Amino acid sequence: MPSKHLQPALVGGLFIGVLSALPIVWFGNCCCLWVIGGGVIAAYLMQNASPLAITVGDGALGGLMAGLIGAVVDAIVSVPIRLMTGPLQMRLWQRFAENARDMPDSLRGLMEQGGMNGGLLIGMIAGFILMLVIGAIFATIGGMLGAAIFSRGKPAVAPPPPQN
Repeated sequence: MPSKHLQPALVGGLFIGVLSALPIVWFGNCCCLWVIGGGVIAAYLMQNASPLAITVGDGALGGLMAGLIGAVVDAIVSVPIRLMTGPLQMRLWQRFAENARDMPDSLRGLMEQGGMNGGLLIGMIAGFILMLVIGAIFATIGGMLGAAIFSRGKPAVAPPPPQN
């Protein structure tokens, strides 16, 4: 893992993970906004640290790393949040099931079983896997976009040394 990618990827991953885990704020991820933004941030930080223009491949690698780190951060930050909001969500689902008179009995039973038999754990594992996939794809795209945007105006190769 190249060291020039690590710190920008950590910052981009923190951006992705924290904003994706926060209640209400995570709605910004409906269009993968936080995930793409984390990839763009990683590319921006890599470009600021480099005197030369970074390549789209560098941006892609930084974005990919940010997306994977973001999935881990999201999983860690969302655990206490889901533990606090889990009982509230269960009460909301129960009220929904009580008010939905035309809901099929099989779906009603599935909802009740999921809440009692570790539905929270299964949901967290599925969310982590989904975030890994989404983070890997869309943060990579964000890193590529960031590299294309922020590398403008910087030389692609180092100028030759002055001749004496």
